[in-house]
Amino acid sequence: MPSHDEILKSLEVVIDPELRRSIVELGMVRSIEQPGDGVVNVTVSLTTPGCPIRNHFETAVAQAVGGLEGVTRVGVTFDVLSDQEKSELQRKLGRGSLPEGALAQVANVVCIGSGKGGVGKSTITANLAAALAADGKKVGVLDADVWGYSIPRMFGVAGRPPVSPERKIVPLESGGVKVMSIGFFVEEDSAVVWRGPMLHKALTQFLEDVAWGELDVLLVDLPPGTGDVSMTLAQLLPQAKFVIVTTPQPTAQKVARRSAEMAHKVNLEVAGVIENMAGFVTPGGERFAIFGEGGGQDLADELDVPLLGKVPLTMPLREQADAGEPLVVTDPDDPAAQGIRQAARGLLALFPVELPVLQSAAAAPGEGAPKPVGMSLPMA
Repeated sequence: MPSHDEILKSLEVVIDPELRRSIVELGMVRSIEQPGDGVVNVTVSLTTPGCPIRNHFETAVAQAVGGLEGVTRVGVTFDVLSDQEKSELQRKLGRGSLPEGALAQVANVVCIGSGKGGVGKSTITANLAAALAADGKKVGVLDADVWGYSIPRMFGVAGRPPVSPERKIVPLESGGVKVMSIGFFVEEDSAVVWRGPMLHKALTQFLEDVAWGELDVLLVDLPPGTGDVSMTLAQLLPQAKFVIVTTPQPTAQKVARRSAEMAHKVNLEVAGVIENMAGFVTPGGERFAIFGEGGGQDLADELDVPLLGKVPLTMPLREQADAGEPLVVTDPDDPAAQGIRQAARGLLALFPVELPVLQSAAAAPGEGAPKPVGMSLPMA
């Protein structure tokens, strides 16, 4: 039979999909008991009695512990953190409040950032989302570029989002992509003049009070630079991945390097680089390296991360961004669309492979193989 420490160690793979940390690190493993005959009983403490991801914990704990040698059955029970324990957890996470399920069904969060403006980061984000949706993935986009919001225009959506009976904001949709932006709540072309605390409150609300539902990927379009927005998202989404968009020239590469340094300082994983404007391709098929070459690969090599894709600049890429229809949908054979689809495939390769869901108690010898039950296991 495994020891208490071995069982606790196995539970480190069970991740809270909202807080993006292990239940062991969060102190949610209340007790581990071994009454005998290979039976292990685990009690998990939840933040609320009606926790919407209770089934996730039940199946994930049973799977983690049931894989240990000598374990024949796993029992999973629950209790609730006391107010004092919740306060201590909030202080540990640096949060004013704990989420109540808004991101429970979001499997992966990817922040798209750059060190400077003008590199086409929002265009890349919108087209990446459309490419992933065309590949059958459930995708959402959060426009966190509060000052330079452009995602609504690129998707051709506008208007005030509705509110559900559960008092959650319902994202607008375009082409199967769920979209949320500050642009839906201000007059068109209005300037947003906010300081840090207001930005923090707005982004927290966009993450926790929006009914994102089940998503394979939530893409977050960051503003340029390394300011308040990036730090707030790092605090709220400690296990999000960070993808850097740069252009080929050395100057842009050096500025993008600062974004990577910011990500490292706030403990966000830099997952890859996308090189945008990797040459200009004319309607006749000629290619001109108007911004130089190789900057994206150099940055990826320096950071020891993959170059997810190289996207050339084409006239339709710009035209479709202004028209509100992503190029990967309207003309998938365009060289820029092909480059973005390659980057989308590279992005998918970064995500964990989904594991089959096991029933909450491992079958005892002679009872036959367990049948899959419950929802798909969300991966952090």
